[in-house]
Amino acid sequence: MINRREFLHQTPSLLGLLMSLPALAQTGRAAKKSIILRSSWQTVNIGDIGHTPGVITLLEKYLPEVEVRLWPSSVENGVAELLQRRFPNVPIIQTPDEISRAFSECSFLLHGSGPSLVARNDVKRWSQETGKPYGIYGITFPGVYAPGAAASKINPLDIDLLNKAQFTFFRDSVSLGIAKEAGISCPIMEFAPDGAFAVDFRNDQAATDFLGKNGLEEGKFMCVIPRSRFTPYWEIPSKKTPFDPERNARNEAMREHDHAPLREAIIAVVRQTPMKILIVPEDETQVKLGKQILLDKLPDDVKKKVVWRDRYWLTDEAVSTYIRSAGMFGLEMHSPIMCVGHGIPAIVCRFAEQTSKGFMWRDIGLGDWLFDVDKPDEVARIVPAVLAIAKDPKAARAKAAKGRAFVEKRQRETMAVLAKTLMV
Repeated sequence: MINRREFLHQTPSLLGLLMSLPALAQTGRAAKKSIILRSSWQTVNIGDIGHTPGVITLLEKYLPEVEVRLWPSSVENGVAELLQRRFPNVPIIQTPDEISRAFSECSFLLHGSGPSLVARNDVKRWSQETGKPYGIYGITFPGVYAPGAAASKINPLDIDLLNKAQFTFFRDSVSLGIAKEAGISCPIMEFAPDGAFAVDFRNDQAATDFLGKNGLEEGKFMCVIPRSRFTPYWEIPSKKTPFDPERNARNEAMREHDHAPLREAIIAVVRQTPMKILIVPEDETQVKLGKQILLDKLPDDVKKKVVWRDRYWLTDEAVSTYIRSAGMFGLEMHSPIMCVGHGIPAIVCRFAEQTSKGFMWRDIGLGDWLFDVDKPDEVARIVPAVLAIAKDPKAARAKAAKGRAFVEKRQRETMAVLAKTLMV
């Protein structure tokens, strides 16, 4: 594994490139660049929603004179409206005519942050039809959701596409290491934080109303988030996913094992500190799961200080809620990402089926807040770590701020690489 210190040594100085960003903006007035962002993978998960606004926010900040056109997989369930309110100048292209026009008029395609090279076939199409350059920003590789050797199985098309990319940024060091071991020879291969770190969506009114109705005060509660080993998409009607008996059996077998430490942490926080607990979902299936495996199994005295969110939400309300909390812990990745992106402490608990994405916590300097629930020695440290945040929120925020600062440094540096590529 490549550690954070090695990243700092291996990453070349990009000061000159950073200084060139204003120059790009100036030259852009004469010949404005247009790029396609291929992103927005699905809308049943606030993390998958978050990839897109995060990357667009970075493009808006560091390349303000570049026109961005979003080519999504899905912007249903109110997500298109969220994006249009925040980014009114970013067209969402979906029809064949809109995509064809973008292929003709845009000079670059950026594959957005995600669990893998999700849109590999579209990147291939772009390359074959236009011959124009493209880059990959913040993916896990190969991104196979399975334990053991299957997790390292590489799609041959991915190797070909990454070799031909102008740059490939991986969102965790394990992915970067696998790519290098596979002999991928992309000219620039480095670590870049997941795009969702930069999400700045807000729905402050909804968050304030919910917290008020449920007796939660700003800074005086922690969020907890459950997760099945495999997301049971067959429980979401819109996904039209067939029931998978093998994955369901694995979920059932590990459910108690995975969530018992979270319940212990809830109990410890409630009984040993003034903090309350809010159980939240990252995807639609976790609403029911949170009640069944967390709330319903708590002692009665603890339940009085625990709130269960009984419905799914979108990324804007989630972010507005997280930034009012004292911190987060649980089995998900993107809610912690959005927390740390705003300086809020967050603990990540992972398992083999989640791919290597969790290791980005080590990569950004928050390894003390990363735990493998398949390792008993690490499980034993979860409750003390959660309690430490609850008992000393100020120190925890200072630690989160250091992780955030490292993320922002890499964001600047990686956007400078894109800026240089567009100037060629």
